[in-house]
Amino acid sequence: MSASPADLVRVSVVIPVYNEELNLPVLFARLYPVLDALGRRYEVIFTNDGSADRSIELLRAQHAARPDVTRVIDFNANYGQHMAIMAAFERVRGEIIVTLDADLQNPPEEIPNLLAKIDAGHDYVGGYRLNRQDSFFRTYASRLINYVREHTTNIEMTDQGCMLRAYRRPIIDAIVQSGAINTFIPALAYSFSGNPAEVGVKHEERHAGASNYSFYQLIRLNFDLITGFSLAPLQYFTMFAMACSAGSFLLVLIIAYRRIFLGAEAEGLFTLFGILFFLISVTMVGIGLIGEYVGRTYQVVRARQRYHVRSILETKG
Repeated sequence: MSASPADLVRVSVVIPVYNEELNLPVLFARLYPVLDALGRRYEVIFTNDGSADRSIELLRAQHAARPDVTRVIDFNANYGQHMAIMAAFERVRGEIIVTLDADLQNPPEEIPNLLAKIDAGHDYVGGYRLNRQDSFFRTYASRLINYVREHTTNIEMTDQGCMLRAYRRPIIDAIVQSGAINTFIPALAYSFSGNPAEVGVKHEERHAGASNYSFYQLIRLNFDLITGFSLAPLQYFTMFAMACSAGSFLLVLIIAYRRIFLGAEAEGLFTLFGILFFLISVTMVGIGLIGEYVGRTYQVVRARQRYHVRSILETKG
């Protein structure tokens, strides 16, 4: 028997959790009143991404307190935020799906603003942070990465680092069916969207703890974004390599002319070494870039299990 309209889950909130024991009690206290006030049937799906602290114990307690609306996916190890979100996407029941970080930098009180945009007819609503509370380095590094992404892909986002976003169910279904391994989820959703929109959301300082994203992980994430949606890096490198080849050929002609007509010159030896080292470094960058694309293909082709779920806490409905 099909569920009646009153029984359908209208909103699913997806929250990846990794070592957030200090933030979870405050998140629970702020999130559930906001969702209760919506007047829509909802669910909250937490994915414990192999936390080493007491996060899973707190999530189990919250499920026991609110079993009607709380679901918990528990990974056996840390697979990363992308896999944590994808595991929840594969199990959501709602018509509208909202993603939210557990660190409270994006206030849950902003969720109604995103839902209002969805109700206006948009199928994907991205948040962008107003008055960011991040460090100087992270703020301006994010702007630089946004600039690079704008000029290498057709993905248009004001703030790609904001996790607070809302999607209609067909967008989530398309993401799941794509089988994407390391693709930046908001950008993938944008590529499937027919009527995207953005809304400004408040940004607060992290309630407790430190960011779980290292500098390397931030670089890795944005490199995935660029290489996952565009061949521009390969094309730019090819053009640059062609320019280097033309310059090198011209230099050979100049050196040959000076050798023939001006005689041997020892002074140019170090210049040649410098040029040679530069061209070798260009070649190494090219090999790394090609390897990145080949590696992405390998991950898809090998079809290895992406994550392992240790347990799921939920009330069948």
